[in-house]
Amino acid sequence: MKRADIKLGFFCNNICKFCVQGDKRKKFGNKDIEQIKENIIQAKKTCNGVVFTGGEPTIRKDIIEIISFAKKSGFKVIQIQTNGRMFVYKSFCKELISAGVTEFSPALHGHTPSLHDYLTGAKGSFDQTVGGIKNLKDLNQLVITNTVITKSNYRHLPQIAQLLMNLKVDQYQFAFVHALGSAMKNFDSVVPRKSLVEPYVKSALDVGINCGMSVMTEAIPYCFMKGYEEYVAENIIPDTKIYDYEIVIDDFTKERISKGKSKGSVCSGCIKNNVCEGPWREYSDKYGWAEFKAIT
Repeated sequence: MKRADIKLGFFCNNICKFCVQGDKRKKFGNKDIEQIKENIIQAKKTCNGVVFTGGEPTIRKDIIEIISFAKKSGFKVIQIQTNGRMFVYKSFCKELISAGVTEFSPALHGHTPSLHDYLTGAKGSFDQTVGGIKNLKDLNQLVITNTVITKSNYRHLPQIAQLLMNLKVDQYQFAFVHALGSAMKNFDSVVPRKSLVEPYVKSALDVGINCGMSVMTEAIPYCFMKGYEEYVAENIIPDTKIYDYEIVIDDFTKERISKGKSKGSVCSGCIKNNVCEGPWREYSDKYGWAEFKAIT
């Protein structure tokens, strides 16, 4: 299934220390609804699923109209990627469901209010997001969570996984921070070493694996995933067309591999070289290749 990723704009009620969009909220703000509707019309020509991202989609006053338009345009799979704070209002969840949302993808970055709120820069965001997830599960919705791996939270990934399991989410993913935008600005305090992350992310995956949950990682190369190769998200990420603010990326997989990720000389001798995308380029530019060991 080819998926369209439509960015609704960049305004957000969080100020995450690792946000890849950085100052786009000031530079671009939000798209107007006519531009979004045109994106939806064009996307339907080649895609059968749509994901609305941002910024924060749920703080738009016209979000219900946007979702309804996507449903009327014929999309059967409509996902909303979000910080999840607005889901604390159960009536709002019901409106989104009625409008056509079929998948909810909130983000949780800590197992405690202090950790999550520190990373999001928004006091009270943990309680709102957790409350929102509970509301969605009470409404029998498909909940797919994402947690960005940072220096502050990587040691707590198993506890985050346990919380997500207790919340009965349908799937959780741990995505290694991409050092763009605010994450690049805060690189030294935000981006951990992959070799330090490895045991914690594996333990966190085990929490879900042992309970039969769907779990995965993103942007962690195979040499750090020995024994967990089947949980590398790049294996199953669908073909995606991205409608950003000023540009359209027709093939995100190709763009990600050719421009976003990198390979070092050590990779040429690895048996996973043909399937592994390597780390984000900014990571290897900063930390080099000493941590990476070819799988032979």
